[in-house]
Amino acid sequence: MKRQMRISVSLAAAIVVAWLCIHVTGIFFWHWTLSTVPIAIAMVLAQTWLSTGLFIIAHDSMHGALAPGHPRLNRAIGATCLTLYACLSYATLLPQHHLHHKETGTAGDPDFHGGDPRLMGWFMQFFRTYYSHGQIARITVMALIYTLLLGAPLGNIVIFWALPALGAVAQLFVFGTWLPHRERTEPFVDSHRAHSVSIGPALSLLTCFHFGGYHHEHHLFPGTPWWGLPAKRRDIAARTPDRQRVKDLA
Repeated sequence: MKRQMRISVSLAAAIVVAWLCIHVTGIFFWHWTLSTVPIAIAMVLAQTWLSTGLFIIAHDSMHGALAPGHPRLNRAIGATCLTLYACLSYATLLPQHHLHHKETGTAGDPDFHGGDPRLMGWFMQFFRTYYSHGQIARITVMALIYTLLLGAPLGNIVIFWALPALGAVAQLFVFGTWLPHRERTEPFVDSHRAHSVSIGPALSLLTCFHFGGYHHEHHLFPGTPWWGLPAKRRDIAARTPDRQRVKDLA
């Protein structure tokens, strides 16, 4: 548990620091010229991935996987990451996410489609679950503080904060919700009603911090942090004599 906390907190700190560096540089110090446009594009792509990481850190906090045995630390780090990401409420999302694990793939699952399994219908259900009028009001207040009090250009706020946040929403939905929980030709292997997406470890990390490629493992072992999911699959494979079970998890 101490090793898990040490690694998780260290990785969380690295993600937060990297996110803040791009955030502050892009919003307050960025000077637009033709030569800086490619760099800005690279920064937005990196910030999109890091924003996804902020949400995943908060997600691990909700399961107590970030700092096992330290609920206050989990909550403090998780709430901070959600605030940085898009002024989301940790207290609101916490019961919703645990309900997702309890009622996975049923009408009681807040992450499941509300009767419309098509991509956009499901996405709108997902968006309504995680983004509220209160959240939008909070982020609007922050944008006004940035522009009116701190002098940040509104365009920079949109490009270096809003765009990465929206890109992260797409990543979290497609790779962390839609692909793992949609019904396929092959049935779900158990009552967790979750698939692991068939992509390699590197792509799994780049798309959604392993919550696409190892989603079933997460539902089996929610106390495993994001960085430990590939090793958890290997451990399952080593301990499970049933070849078909190993194949399902792969």
